[in-house]
Amino acid sequence: MYLRNIYDKRRIWKIALIVVSVLLVVGFIYISNRLVKDLAVQERERMEIWANATKELATTGNEQTDENGNPIMVQTDVEFLLSIIEGNHSIPVMLVDAEGNIMLHRNFRLPEPVDSTMLYDISPTNLAYLQKKLAKMEKSTNKIEIVIDDETTQYLYYDDSITLHRLALFPYIQLAVMLIFLGIAYFALISVKRAEQNRVWVGLSKETAHQLGTPISSLMAWTQMLGSMGVDKDVVTDMDKDVHRLSVIADRFSKIGSMPDKELTFINEAVRESLEYMSTRIPNRVKLTINTNDEDNCGIMLCQSLFEWVMENLTKNAVDAMGGEGKLDISVSRVDNTAHILVKDTGKGIARKNFKNVFNPGFTTKKRGWGLGLTLVKRIIEEYHGGRIYVKDSELGRGTTFAIELPVINNEK
Repeated sequence: MYLRNIYDKRRIWKIALIVVSVLLVVGFIYISNRLVKDLAVQERERMEIWANATKELATTGNEQTDENGNPIMVQTDVEFLLSIIEGNHSIPVMLVDAEGNIMLHRNFRLPEPVDSTMLYDISPTNLAYLQKKLAKMEKSTNKIEIVIDDETTQYLYYDDSITLHRLALFPYIQLAVMLIFLGIAYFALISVKRAEQNRVWVGLSKETAHQLGTPISSLMAWTQMLGSMGVDKDVVTDMDKDVHRLSVIADRFSKIGSMPDKELTFINEAVRESLEYMSTRIPNRVKLTINTNDEDNCGIMLCQSLFEWVMENLTKNAVDAMGGEGKLDISVSRVDNTAHILVKDTGKGIARKNFKNVFNPGFTTKKRGWGLGLTLVKRIIEEYHGGRIYVKDSELGRGTTFAIELPVINNEK
């Protein structure tokens, strides 16, 4: 339970870090979007000044009158107005008359180079490009109406500047770079953590096998001595079975950390043999059923001793989940080139949110235990046998079904 609490806290910290990261990203994008909107407002104001300058130039030299119809003199700084118009080097702008004819354009990346911005210098290719741009700009809000006089009206269309476009894309580019960096960092940390866990697994397993070796050898000698001393043969036989069991366990631990030797084994026989030891040691109130079909029998490459460890672990967990009373069904089938083994119990079940967590080191719902059994099971099935194990189905208070998938080597039945 303590290890489970540690795992839960670690998961909470991960969720908290993700939430904080998301909030930071959202805040950054919000600020960037505000900057984009402010810059867009400034560009709008610049275009309004540009439109006013265009209007002033258009009315320069026209006779103007006061309210009484008397002619008045209007002084216009033509050079200043031209400097405003010529000073726009970043915002794409297009001046159009009431009939939709392009009168002036600036800062568009035309397909063909030109020496002037006047219409009569536009090649057919560039004209087609500008007309296509105009059709698109007419649908936007970037439009300013210029009333020259009662009979003349022009329209100024403009697009966002290159700077504004880049600024609008910048937060998303930075977000992508940030996500790539975080992804690389995450996988690097996971790889380092996994390598460290592997070293711990290997070291612990090898040391356990080594420590078991001496007492097992001693017990073997003692059983031989007891047999020669006339001790009841049934007692000696039972002791031999237990000593052999210890030897099998030590052999299993010695195989952790390196790729074990595998042999071609038929799936039905492998399942039956792996349950032979546990079938006589589970409580009488647990009804064990093994369902195999000779037509589904197929060959798989298997390390039998490690596979027995998997089945025994799943069986023991199922018995514990049922509190020593219920039904345990184990079925074998084949789908295409995959052998399927289902271990179904009528125990207390697993919450859906923990379907994957049950395989994490330290996760356990028991009051006692290290929460390493299913972690070893997953390692044996997926890393050593190229298969897959997962929680196929579970319902609280109704039971759980674990599924094992192993690749078929041949199609013999």
